[in-house]
Amino acid sequence: MFSWSKGDDRVAIVQMNAELRHAQLELLSAECAADRLRLRFSAEDIARYCERNVLRKAVASATALRDYYGEIARLVSDTNFMAAPGVSTFPEERVVAGIDRVRQYFSEQRKEYRPQGLPLGADQRAAMSLFFPAPMLAEVRVVVLRDHRVSNPPFYAEAKALGLTNLPELAHMASLTYEDVVIFPGEISERRLFHALVHTVQSKILGLERYTELFVRGFLRTRSHVSVPLEMQAFSLEAKFDENPGEAFSVEEMVRLWIRQNRY
Repeated sequence: MFSWSKGDDRVAIVQMNAELRHAQLELLSAECAADRLRLRFSAEDIARYCERNVLRKAVASATALRDYYGEIARLVSDTNFMAAPGVSTFPEERVVAGIDRVRQYFSEQRKEYRPQGLPLGADQRAAMSLFFPAPMLAEVRVVVLRDHRVSNPPFYAEAKALGLTNLPELAHMASLTYEDVVIFPGEISERRLFHALVHTVQSKILGLERYTELFVRGFLRTRSHVSVPLEMQAFSLEAKFDENPGEAFSVEEMVRLWIRQNRY
């Protein structure tokens, strides 16, 4: 068993956590791939028409991963680690207050950055028009930060004191979306722009209040920014776009589908 007091063990622990983070990202990619499959095909269709050998291997891999991580979760001493999905360990009044603070922060950031933003360029609008409605693309403003990064919100310190230690560091985010304002800490790739615009569609259809509520409750449920359903959908659709940027599909339809299926 490792001990933090031993030098060699400390190195091994650091390496272990680096590999765990890598495995988590790979699992997220696999989850996104499964999510794209689920969006197009029912479980009944897959069971009836699948290649049996491929399905057998997929089920075996998923089962082995469930057993492995389940055993680790059983050994974790934190009693809140595996809180039931949809259940927050915080009092409801505190959750509601937190949602309001995050909503206010989103609104303030939009107000601050929108005057600095520029419309999408002609090439960007052309590339994104296969996936997003033209009126929305016309409203979007883009801010590229050259000499600074967005700081963490002032309420982060309080949240971390309450045990929320896995909050995303905004300075390291590939993009930030505040309704119809998207911010990039450097050059804009089409893939990053697509991801940011998915959040614009989500917030537009859901409304800022509902979007914020779903984001906060999703984070409190999963304790991971990338595992919040709103974020998972953005990653999933981003991957679909990256596979074939010339194959049109409607992000708006995908968002409305998830709303109907109560997947947020």
